[in-house]
Amino acid sequence: VQLQASGGGVVQAGGSLRLSCTASGSTFSMYAMGWFRQAPGKEREFVARIRWSGGSTYYGDSVKGRFTISRDNAKNTVYLQMSSLKPEDTALYYCAVVSGPTTGYDYWGQGTQVTVSS
Repeated sequence: VQLQASGGGVVQAGGSLRLSCTASGSTFSMYAMGWFRQAPGKEREFVARIRWSGGSTYYGDSVKGRFTISRDNAKNTVYLQMSSLKPEDTALYYCAVVSGPTTGYDYWGQGTQVTVSS
């Protein structure tokens, strides 16, 4: 599975951005897709995850109520709608795929930078 993330950019605090992650290759094997982020000098942080079948979602505590993850199965694409952005949301955002119910994140995209100015 290959992942291509896009949609990052520079936005003012309080603004919104939508990230996209499109999967190609052996997409039939995808169980779930998630977003992570990593800011300079910090550990990677879980942001959100969505089941490919059924669409159940999970969010990290720091983004609950502000971010929404969704999917378009026909396009093999997952979106991350980010609203009420804060400077602390500034990070490199990665998408990743879970291949099965008992596996971890097996495939990772290259990341897209989100910068929130105050």
